[in-house]
Amino acid sequence: MLLPQIKQPSDLKVMSQDDLVLLSAEIRQFLIEKLSATGGHLAPNLGVVELTVALHYCYNSPTDKMIFDVGHQAYVHKVLTGRMDRFDTLRQQNGLCGFVKRNESEHDVWEAGHSSTSLSAAMGMAMARDLKGEDNQVIAIIGDGALTGGMAFEALNHIGHEQRKLMVILNDNEMSIAPNVGAMHKYLSKIRSDRHYLKAKDDVEGILKKIPAIGDRLAKSASWIKDSVKYMMVPGVLFEELGFTYLGPINGHDIPQLIEAFKQADNVDGPVMVHVLTTKGKGYQPAEADSHKWHGISPYKIESGQVLKAVGKPMYTEVFGQTLVELAKEDKRIVAVTPAMPTGSGLIPFSKEFPDRMIDVGIAEQHAATMCAALAMEGLKPVYAVYSTFMQRAYDQIVHDICRHNANVIFAIDRAGFVGPDGETHQGVYDVAFMRHIPNIVLMMPKDENELRHMMKTALDYNEGPIAYRYPRNNVVGVPMDDVLVPIPIGSWEQLRPGEGYAIIASGSMVQLAEEVADTVKREGINTGVINARFLKPLDEQMLRDLAVRGTKLIVLEETSQAGSMGSAVLEFYAEQGIHDVHVHLMGIPDRFIEHGSIKEQREEVGLTVENVSAELRKMAVQSSYGMSKTRFPS
Repeated sequence: MLLPQIKQPSDLKVMSQDDLVLLSAEIRQFLIEKLSATGGHLAPNLGVVELTVALHYCYNSPTDKMIFDVGHQAYVHKVLTGRMDRFDTLRQQNGLCGFVKRNESEHDVWEAGHSSTSLSAAMGMAMARDLKGEDNQVIAIIGDGALTGGMAFEALNHIGHEQRKLMVILNDNEMSIAPNVGAMHKYLSKIRSDRHYLKAKDDVEGILKKIPAIGDRLAKSASWIKDSVKYMMVPGVLFEELGFTYLGPINGHDIPQLIEAFKQADNVDGPVMVHVLTTKGKGYQPAEADSHKWHGISPYKIESGQVLKAVGKPMYTEVFGQTLVELAKEDKRIVAVTPAMPTGSGLIPFSKEFPDRMIDVGIAEQHAATMCAALAMEGLKPVYAVYSTFMQRAYDQIVHDICRHNANVIFAIDRAGFVGPDGETHQGVYDVAFMRHIPNIVLMMPKDENELRHMMKTALDYNEGPIAYRYPRNNVVGVPMDDVLVPIPIGSWEQLRPGEGYAIIASGSMVQLAEEVADTVKREGINTGVINARFLKPLDEQMLRDLAVRGTKLIVLEETSQAGSMGSAVLEFYAEQGIHDVHVHLMGIPDRFIEHGSIKEQREEVGLTVENVSAELRKMAVQSSYGMSKTRFPS
């Protein structure tokens, strides 16, 4: 066994290339076994085993900077940098992060959970190196899916202009999470499959090798002859035109080929693009057969590939997808738009039913938002299905192109709230804060799946501007579903139970928590009302006035960033109304990033539990018994 001998990347340097091949097979088996218990991003990591081994063999981390785009394909990097013994804790609270994490290891020089950032980071590190007079290598590893992100093109343009020495490895597996779309994908496919180019390149190499005595050496050194074939045979030569020296395509599972390519790249005094072809899920048949499903996977049986998911209620995402199909059958204006997440956003049923009305733009959240604005202006009903964390990338377009135009775009915001094992880069807890302050938009969140369906009808019938419904990464509550969907009056809250002096204003999944709290403290004589604040903007101002007039002490309970939250909006409303003594206690997510773990653990970490909320109500009751809170109102 070679793998137990690897404690740090330098241990690779003494191995032969044959040993590196054997080591790669051991790493692949290690990942298959470990992730069968923890789950995680299996297919992306199986695809980069040889590539990562070759990188650490050729370069000296952390002096040489390896920047993994997104970072979910860095498990092999973690194995080789001394973290193999922590893989049993992968994506668990206080355990190994599923992405690159700077405070985990000095070898993790850049962390990201969103795509297309690596090239900009590499450019920054290369500039810093040159300004400091250092001579280390800077290497960005980016997938062909991430290369569709607009930020990546901005960086390519700048890198090509500056001509600083750095290497971009294009890990081309024809996949991001879903199958790639767009012109770049077609261009790379042409490079991969152009038989004339591949045959001509091989023919040139074969002719050179036949020259007696010097043939082999000439074939290796005359890369300029082989590269010139690209100019004759491959249309466009995009990367060369952008200012890169292009090497490839190269078999990303052939370690000797990879090592030779890196040696060639090192000889170039400027930016180099090394185009590497890999197979996502390589070495594990179920993952190779369906790399989309196995991109991020729950625990599974190694022998069969059977995923060990608990049988239970469906996810909110499924309810959204099914309901959208129902609505689209009745309304031909509906168009679904997603940035490379058709499966994750529950849109596969829609894409099968309405292929012409399903638009996957690739990893291009900004483009998707502006395109939705234009679709809406032309009389369609675009439904922009996007994870909360990815919608952050389209903030300017939401402000400038959607809300300023008052375009009737519908936002379906998935993964709103805590997301569990994906951790801080994926938490859906900031969208309320960055959308609530934008004029013209309406924000909703349902207490259960039936209310989500009615909110979808509400959004479809709404014609006065942008409107959003957000829903969590949870299983549904399990309530009966109405057959007939009706719009909910905009800005109306729902009082689920009356109270005497106390009320919890809750949104989304926190409504269930509020009801549990109300049941708990009622046994102690504290009669607490529960209000379903289903509209985060606009607020139900009349209900807020009524609560204040009655002197009701309030807890605003939400699974969002407390700064800029609906609770902030409640306080702003009372301040505007001149109601200064109303007792309002906010319970949300504090001003810090919450790391990976289960959703239950994340809620416990920030105090969103029955015990904590009940304790706050008891404090209020004690204060009331001592007459410490009196509410005054302006005349």
